[in-house]
Amino acid sequence: MKSSRLPSSANDSTLIDPSLTLIRIGEVMSIVGLARPTIYKLMNEPESEFPKTVKLTNSSARGAPVAWVLSEVQAWARGRIEARDEVAA
Repeated sequence: MKSSRLPSSANDSTLIDPSLTLIRIGEVMSIVGLARPTIYKLMNEPESEFPKTVKLTNSSARGAPVAWVLSEVQAWARGRIEARDEVAA
């Protein structure tokens, strides 16, 4: 009987696609170095271009679970670094 387990290489973190990886608020806070209220404030300021959330359930209740796309959060952080470098130049 064949095992349905994925080969160990399939669990390798190098195979994770950041454009398909959803992360929760704790990871977002770690990546961008901002507190939860600041992140949500930036999301409501279109000029900040902070990534929007992805709903994880169909619930529309306040506090329903959401996540962010890893590549979008990383791109936003890169943009902040580039903006710093442009100001410094």
